[in-house]
Amino acid sequence: MASKSDYFGLSYIVSLILAIIPITAWICGIITRIQDGKIVAAILRIFFGAWIIWLLDLILMLFSKKILRILPI
Repeated sequence: MASKSDYFGLSYIVSLILAIIPITAWICGIITRIQDGKIVAAILRIFFGAWIIWLLDLILMLFSKKILRILPI
């Protein structure tokens, strides 16, 4: 069963595949932050999320087995 923190309620494996590809991770990250009502985090993701935040998100996802949002704004 997909947890609430995975992309759009998808399984962990599908979310991991989406997170590994930088472009899809960037787009999915922006959309999920907007859905959570975190507009400032979405704006920061647009400008700085292409590499720095993507890499941190990917590492945290691999070790925690779920998507963690590192910008709690």
